Amino acid sequence: MATSFTRMNLPWLDPGDPFPEPSRAWDASQPAPGLLAAGGALDVDSLHRAYSSGIFPWFSEGQPILWWSTDPRMVLFPKEFRLHRSLRKTLRALRENPGFEVRIDSAFEEVIRACSQSDRPGQSGTWIVPPMVDAYCAFHRAGFAHSVETWIDGRLAGGLYCVAIGKALFGESMFTRVPDASKLALAGLAAFCLQHDIEMIDCQQNTQHLASLGAREITRSTFVAHVAQSVKKPSPRWRFDPLYWNALLPRKP
Repeated sequence: MATSFTRMNLPWLDPGDPFPEPSRAWDASQPAPGLLAAGGALDVDSLHRAYSSGIFPWFSEGQPILWWSTDPRMVLFPKEFRLHRSLRKTLRALRENPGFEVRIDSAFEEVIRACSQSDRPGQSGTWIVPPMVDAYCAFHRAGFAHSVETWIDGRLAGGLYCVAIGKALFGESMFTRVPDASKLALAGLAAFCLQHDIEMIDCQQNTQHLASLGAREITRSTFVAHVAQSVKKPSPRWRFDPLYWNALLPRKP
C-alpha cells in the first residue's frame, strides 16, 4: 500500500516526521483533493502537531494512516448555529425534564465506539477503525479530546466527540440512539462555545446535514490562520452547566 502512494508523489512519513505544509495537499485536479501525506503515527504528539496545523487523519481498514487538509474547509460558527423550530421545541420540553442533561467527558470511550458503529448514508463501513479508537482515547486521556453527551433518564441517548487545543475546536463524529439526541449534543457544544468565546467548530467536509445546521465553507488559508491563533489561547474548563442553554434558548419572561 505504501508503494502505491509514494508512486503518486504523496509524501510518506516515518513516526515523528514533520508534516508538510497544508498548502501542499492535493488540489481538485488530483485523485483525492485535500490528501496531504501518508504514514507516520497516531500517538498524542503526532495528533497534537497535526491538529495544530489544520491537518487531520482519515483512513479506512487496510489503508495506511492518511493525513488531510481540505480546501475549502467546512466550519460552524457557533453564533450561526441554526436551532430549527422542531429542535427548539424538543429542547424546551426536555429542559423541563429532570432526567435530561448534557454531560461532557463522562463516557468518552462509549461515545467514540458508538460513533464507530453508526451507519451513515452513502458510506459502507467506518473510518473510525480500531487504531483510531485507541489513538483518540489516548488523546482524551491527555486532555485534548472530549465527548459531549445527551443523557435521558440515566441512559446515553447520543453524543459527539471532538478535539480541542486551546480554543481551536475540531468536531469529529456524532451518533444517536434517540431522535435528535446527536443534534442536542451539537447544540450543547455550540452553547458551550458561545459561553467560552470559541469562535469556530471545524467540521472538515461539506455535508447537507451540517449545512442545514448553519455550517459553511471557508478557505483553507483562513482556517489555518484561525487555528494558529486559537491554539495559543487558554483552554476552557470542559464541563457543561445548564445555564449555557440560555445562549441559545433564553428563558421566556
